[in-house]
Amino acid sequence: MAQIFHKSTNSISKVSIVGGALFAGLALTLLLTVVNRSSFITQQSVFREQPVPFSHRHHVGGVGVDCRYCHTSVEDSAFAGLPPSRTCMNCHSQIWLTSPMLEPVRQSFYTGKPLEWNRVHNLADFVYFNHSIHINKGVGCATCHGQVDRMPLMLQENSLQMEWCLNCHRNPEKYVRPREEVFNMAYHAEDQEKTGKELVQKYKIQSPALLTSCSTCHH
Repeated sequence: MAQIFHKSTNSISKVSIVGGALFAGLALTLLLTVVNRSSFITQQSVFREQPVPFSHRHHVGGVGVDCRYCHTSVEDSAFAGLPPSRTCMNCHSQIWLTSPMLEPVRQSFYTGKPLEWNRVHNLADFVYFNHSIHINKGVGCATCHGQVDRMPLMLQENSLQMEWCLNCHRNPEKYVRPREEVFNMAYHAEDQEKTGKELVQKYKIQSPALLTSCSTCHH
């Protein structure tokens, strides 16, 4: 009986199977990489619904409220802290007294029941982050949180993925600023490379080898 298929058919079929498997694996890897970095996963640039639509653009950019007025523990604690309702009422017992939008704040103040804010920057449980060490080493609020003075509603400016953290930990001189400028949303260094290198030495910032050690963030 005559041979139907050419002898090379076996080799072609094997190569096709292996090639198809490799292509499928590569396509799946690329897809997972894209999905993993998408806002669907990272929640980057996604507004969170809050009990009160608090505007940083109005309070910080317009009125000029300092970050520390509300986030009182940011300089000496791992957590920046959220203001109690009485902090809001320091002003709003005098202005916008009957605003329907502020009714949840008034109810919280009168009843003593805290408002339940939805976290915007929420790291995984296996990641340890300390606000105070970053503040005291010259990392500005805007470096991580973005220009909050321009945000009508708070959103997550950056991905918060490990590669984003490592960009700073590998090259801290690109990001640090004088401590007195940490809370300045408009700060811009004329020569960041020169200033950064000087501040890394001045503030005794650890070497990239130690900053990128697993145990630094994963206790």
